[in-house]
Amino acid sequence: MANLKSLAKDTAIYGLSSIVGRFLNYLLVPLYTHYMPKASGDYGVSTNVYAYTALILVLLTFGMETTLFRFANDDRQTLEIGRKHSDTVFSTAMAVVGTLTALFLLLVFGGIGPISQALGYADHPEYLQMMAVVVAMDALQAIPFSYLRYQKRAIRFASLKLLFIAINIGLNVFYFVVLGKTSVYYVFFINLLCTGFVTLLFIPDLLKVHWHFDARLMRRMLSYSWPILVLGIAGILNQVADKILFPLVYPDPSQANVELGIYGSCVKIAMIMAMITQAFRYAYEPIVFAKSKDADKTEYYASAMKFFLIFTLLAFLCVVGWMPILQYIIGEEYREGLGVVPIVMAAEIMMGIYFNLSFWYKLIDKTIYGAWFSLAGCLVLFAVNVLFIPKYGYWACAWGGVAGYGTAMVLSYVVGQKKNPIPYPMRSMAYYVALAVMLYIAIDSFPDYGFGIVVNVAFNTLCIVCFASYTVRNDLPLRGLPVIGKYFKK
Repeated sequence: MANLKSLAKDTAIYGLSSIVGRFLNYLLVPLYTHYMPKASGDYGVSTNVYAYTALILVLLTFGMETTLFRFANDDRQTLEIGRKHSDTVFSTAMAVVGTLTALFLLLVFGGIGPISQALGYADHPEYLQMMAVVVAMDALQAIPFSYLRYQKRAIRFASLKLLFIAINIGLNVFYFVVLGKTSVYYVFFINLLCTGFVTLLFIPDLLKVHWHFDARLMRRMLSYSWPILVLGIAGILNQVADKILFPLVYPDPSQANVELGIYGSCVKIAMIMAMITQAFRYAYEPIVFAKSKDADKTEYYASAMKFFLIFTLLAFLCVVGWMPILQYIIGEEYREGLGVVPIVMAAEIMMGIYFNLSFWYKLIDKTIYGAWFSLAGCLVLFAVNVLFIPKYGYWACAWGGVAGYGTAMVLSYVVGQKKNPIPYPMRSMAYYVALAVMLYIAIDSFPDYGFGIVVNVAFNTLCIVCFASYTVRNDLPLRGLPVIGKYFKK
């Protein structure tokens, strides 16, 4: 229980930077959807470009975030007097990412003409140039951020993340509201400024590192990381392939960015699930590797999976239940796509479960399994998008995520239980899923009888309370919670 409390505490801190940060970013959605009209397609351009940058970021980091945890937790504490082994691992990871980043920038700026032409931005190559620099700095930041997680410096991690969000929001309000700008150019320009500022703030942390490059260690790290890279590519394609493919396969090119803008804005509401998964991952990943030699590790992994599922299902019900209020996050002309939100959230839950299942092959250094599972899911997603976007538009994007993540999740569970079994409480977890599905059906089918939003939200909130009450009664007594548990001892 102590380890789970520690996990909950760290998840809460990382969640502050992720969930609160994303919530503040939500404030930009109504800003963009108000100042960038749907007909302009600018929000669709933003959605498309950020999809490319997410994919490139995975390529540039080369799986070194997870690899850092794996090798920094090596039994050897020092390589030589005065130099920590973890610092050498960090230095070597930075050397790999720094080299890839430099090559990427040379490629983009040296071939910007053909690249912008191929991606459909021949008239605005500056969009790609700005975002290339942004993604390069993000890649360089990724390793120091991971090192902060390894060192359990959650407060420092959260502070830097929230600072970026605060500056980003401030500049967006200034440019769009005060100066009245309406172009997506300023979205990219502001991101460039904020990312550059946060990168500079890492200098004090980097000066404390005992830098040492180890070529032999690098070969071992690359051997471990390349399957994670493949896994990461497939995983991020599961998240962004729909946004990359949509303009390429949608039958009306003139409307592609308009429709993508609708989908991209509505998906923002569903990203609460991605926030929870990300916060959980930041806290959970270092603990998993540190606990890999403990006798009770499998019971701990099983419990963590169960509580992850419980809280993501609760978040799902909160979002769909309070949709009558949350819909105002996006501009009115974009709300026609809100029906995809529950579908996308279901896909994100599957992705989170798949992440939890992934540790069996990471712990036994068989990351190639993850690559195959993710590739299988990616192929399913690609097929659904290519076959059905021309007919069903962005609805195919939403269901493609469910199909892709569902495939990877099932494969990882089935093979994992044979190779490195973990006693997940499947029956108990199934009860929670069934309860959440029933409550969702009740929320979705409840008529307001003309009383409007108040009655609707009140009924939906009652359904959410029912789920929370079931959780407290069966698995999470309030006295067991960190920090506030002491107030429920009696």
